[in-house]
Amino acid sequence: MTGPNPYAPDPAKGVLIVDWPLFGELARALALRVAREWMPDLVVGVATAGVVPGAAVAAILDLPFHSILISRRYSADQVRETPAVFGAAPSDVRGKRVLLVDETCDSGQTMRLAIGAIVNAGAREVRTAVSFRTGGYAPDYHALATQAMIVLPWDREVLLDGELRPNPKYVGVLTDP
Repeated sequence: MTGPNPYAPDPAKGVLIVDWPLFGELARALALRVAREWMPDLVVGVATAGVVPGAAVAAILDLPFHSILISRRYSADQVRETPAVFGAAPSDVRGKRVLLVDETCDSGQTMRLAIGAIVNAGAREVRTAVSFRTGGYAPDYHALATQAMIVLPWDREVLLDGELRPNPKYVGVLTDP
């Protein structure tokens, strides 16, 4: 990587390093928050990072789980400024109440794209949930609101040269693997 690290945290906002036990508690809290107010028919996770919390919430609620790919990445080296939908919304959303789950939500660009795709696929109702609300967009449900940079447990280490190593995108952010 050349130049400044685009993942470097804002010192004023800090870094929240999420471990697996915290992730589990946040998924549990999110599922309970949703179930106390509204019960969906199925859960759709925004791939890639929203799949993990989406699947956990679906499992806790004992609901079917699907995913939709919305990303700023379209190759290993190229990143788009705005997200785009890559692939169709699951056909099982037709006529259903859908809970759309992502890991974080800041500007809401990804959520709005996903909502549009799911509504266009025939969903009866769509509500949104995130593990971390980090910006101005307000999803229907969130487990934790923070301005901190989030480091997720499944993103801390990556397989490099056949070994799990600290993710290079967090150089200078993580103090230990």
